[in-house]
Amino acid sequence: MKILFKNASVLVREEDGYNVLQNACLGVDGEYISYIGFDEPDEDWDAVRDMSGKMLMPGLVNAHGHSAMTLIRGAGSGLPLDRWLNEAIFPIEAKMTPEDIMVGTTWACAEMLASGTTQIADMYDYPFAASLAYAKAGIKANLCRVGLCFDKDLEPGDWPRTAECINFINVTEGKADINPEAMRELPETKETMTLPEEIKRAVASGRVKADFSLHSEYLSTDKFVKAISEANSVMHKSVNVHVSETEKEHMECILRHNKTPMEYLESMGILDNPTYAAHCVWATDGDFRIMAEKGVTLVHNPTSNLKLGNGHARIPEAIAAGVNVALGTDGVASNNNLNMFEEMHLAALVAKGAEHDPTALTDAQVLDMATVNGAKALGRPDTGILKEGYKADIIAVDMTGPHMLPATDPVALLIYSAQASDVRMTMVDGKVLYEDGKFFTIDIDEAKKELLEASARLYE
Repeated sequence: MKILFKNASVLVREEDGYNVLQNACLGVDGEYISYIGFDEPDEDWDAVRDMSGKMLMPGLVNAHGHSAMTLIRGAGSGLPLDRWLNEAIFPIEAKMTPEDIMVGTTWACAEMLASGTTQIADMYDYPFAASLAYAKAGIKANLCRVGLCFDKDLEPGDWPRTAECINFINVTEGKADINPEAMRELPETKETMTLPEEIKRAVASGRVKADFSLHSEYLSTDKFVKAISEANSVMHKSVNVHVSETEKEHMECILRHNKTPMEYLESMGILDNPTYAAHCVWATDGDFRIMAEKGVTLVHNPTSNLKLGNGHARIPEAIAAGVNVALGTDGVASNNNLNMFEEMHLAALVAKGAEHDPTALTDAQVLDMATVNGAKALGRPDTGILKEGYKADIIAVDMTGPHMLPATDPVALLIYSAQASDVRMTMVDGKVLYEDGKFFTIDIDEAKKELLEASARLYE
């Protein structure tokens, strides 16, 4: 389908930062942006849309989340990370079924679409079920089977998580047949024992990608980490991992291995493939040097870090060291929402306040963290900016609200004034998935009913 948006403010990335083209046009042909300029092209368009009063900008990239945690939004508020996990989160997650994961992920998709997020890196259990939810909703997603191991005596072959991590990637990419044991992760296909066509199409189009996961150093054993590293030395997939989220985690790793968590991951070969590392609150200057050398992305989660009392990552120092920095919400149990505008706002304020320097992060750096840097981390180089030939992952932000006028600096408004509720349209691969409160790929009433029923059962 060919769509022309006219009379729009269009946010474009230039060498020295961002520029807003006022009263401009943006054309979409199929999945791609075909035109950006001031003159209306003399072409046959299937639809011409007047975007007066709206800013067209790249879809936001949530580079770290646990989407199905919508089922346990806000659980354990006020607890430190170790107690939060063991007392509030793990007991409820132990009750979750593949059906629950589909329900929670679908509700997360609705929240993300309504707030302008077009792609996410999602770490959780039952990734086949999550894949089906994302495939139906239309959001781009990098998914993984959470990789962890608690028993030091287990050999890699005795621990199913190793096989499950590998199996998820191979089955998703059509390199292996789905096995009966994995069917527990596909609630809608127990009879057919085949991968749903929705997932196959989403994988073929690149919207759904399968990555490796290592939850963290502290929830793994050396044997397990080595098994994942050895498997990925052949498969060469991206790795999703938590690193140095708390001081306790960071220091205990040094006591165990005489290495920081990042140094440990490097020594085990995990960083030999593209890696995106969430949190890095307690990362050292030496860690930043390793990350820059290995091309590891730091995924900053300011709301979650602050809510759990873990501190804040030293983002200006990481950027100065050459580290690619992206933004994430983490799960809504520790946030409590999936609002990437809020993450931009807080990321900017925390850096400036911590450094006692209003220039600690520029507006361009913050916007990059929420868009093009996240796209780079997730291996999607044709997204993250509005440019001819790039995928049409576009959101429209209402610029006419009382908190958005006067628009003397529209780029700054996106960071310091804009709210998630200002998003009027969300498009992925040239398809409008959300507009003015309407969802076109999600039955929102049914999704709400299923979420509340599942949540009530999990809290029994």
